[in-house]
Amino acid sequence: MTHAHAPTTPRSTLVVTAHAGDFVWRAGGAIALAAARGEKVTIACLTFGERGESARAWREGKDLAQIKALRRDEAERAAATLGAEVRFLDAGDHPLLPTPELTDRLVALYRDTQPDAVLTHPADDPYNGDHPAAHRMALQARILAQAIGYPADGEVIGAPPVFCFEPHQPEMSGFRPEVLLDITEVWETKRKAMECLATQRHLWDYYTDLAVRRGVQLRRNAGPNLGLAHRTLAEAYMRSYPQIAKELA
Repeated sequence: MTHAHAPTTPRSTLVVTAHAGDFVWRAGGAIALAAARGEKVTIACLTFGERGESARAWREGKDLAQIKALRRDEAERAAATLGAEVRFLDAGDHPLLPTPELTDRLVALYRDTQPDAVLTHPADDPYNGDHPAAHRMALQARILAQAIGYPADGEVIGAPPVFCFEPHQPEMSGFRPEVLLDITEVWETKRKAMECLATQRHLWDYYTDLAVRRGVQLRRNAGPNLGLAHRTLAEAYMRSYPQIAKELA
């Protein structure tokens, strides 16, 4: 019997990213929206992006340990700004390689967070092999976390939908904007999180412009009578699995 005032478990979102900045540029709006609704958002940063995504810090003469500490600090501040928890797996980037230990840790994270939705990279990115590697690991861990016989703590998970966020070079990565998410109401939060990533300051304006372009597409596809703000900002996603529905809408 369900009681009217029985506590409910908040929805859970799991974000699996290759590098410390990826979740901000590509999914910061989705994360901020979920957090604003009171949902739990957990970010799994597989690496700090210390070798391939921190050129500014290397040119400033910092060593590997200093760069990892810098990228950790940036990511922690960005995640806090968005309202999410970030966990670092420190698997090493360029290249990001799968290992049995890393798989076990990801499976444990799936079972611990019991996600209702998963966000990760798309399957293709000819400019950065770590991104497709993170995609494969995210999907493999999802499958294994569903397997009752897999030796990991925690309850098996259901079948959370997987949304792949937009890569930096979408045209070259076979990316199709199948889902356009309106992030207008949390845009300022996302921008503040972006500005936590001083190591990649050159991307601030790029991802601002991208949000504007995707917002134009959202308005065009939503129709003229939905009362959308003239300046709508959006993020784009692809789905890895079919949408389940009882009606077409």
